[in-house]
Amino acid sequence: MRPAVRQFVHLAVEVLGLKGPCFEFGSYQTPHSRADADFRKLFPLGQYTGCDLRPGPGVDRLEDLHRLKLPDGIASTVLCLDTLEHVRNPVQAVSELLRVLAPGGTLVLSVPLDFPIHAHPDDYWRLTPSCVMELLSPLTAVLVGWQGWAKFPHTVYALGFKAPLSPVLGKQVAVFMERFADYLAHQRRKQSRWVRIHRAMLSPLWPKHTRLQWKHTWEVQFSFCGQVSQQEIGSHLKELVATHHA
Repeated sequence: MRPAVRQFVHLAVEVLGLKGPCFEFGSYQTPHSRADADFRKLFPLGQYTGCDLRPGPGVDRLEDLHRLKLPDGIASTVLCLDTLEHVRNPVQAVSELLRVLAPGGTLVLSVPLDFPIHAHPDDYWRLTPSCVMELLSPLTAVLVGWQGWAKFPHTVYALGFKAPLSPVLGKQVAVFMERFADYLAHQRRKQSRWVRIHRAMLSPLWPKHTRLQWKHTWEVQFSFCGQVSQQEIGSHLKELVATHHA
């Protein structure tokens, strides 16, 4: 699993206080991802269920996202990470995810956009930030983020909230946005001196698209839609910035 996607989930659990029952869809762990793709330790014993279309590591239950065998509102937390691109009908799949999400529950989602074809077992779609926002529009509030060059980001993230909303959701979302952006900035600073020199030397030879992708790799932007206003979230962000500078 890509480190930024993993951190997105960890921060969501920590900042938003996500609870079980948690159902992850697309939980199959490939050999190279087993060490860092298991989220069951983030939830109390017995409160996490990994679901996938095929049996294997990380899978507790076989499910087809087009026709889930789960009852309505069973999941307080739903995880669907880098999975929708492998689903034949993502509209139907998201409809099923929202059906099983409990009132007051949270959906955590990620999809690749500017990313190579990867067949697990097949690869059908690339979903833009606007597409993800539209898919989740039946929810009461949605936060969508995109990482990379704004015109063609490599990753799209989302948090979807079903009513009733927490009275402190605006502050939680502001804290989450700040901490995720801080994480990405830290990852950028961690790059070795050799990597930075290598990119500086080769970048004049790269196509414009590649140069822009490398330049903006660690940048993230967010859009929020819902009953909590952008103004409220912005005021909380200003408070956080003021606190850091105090």
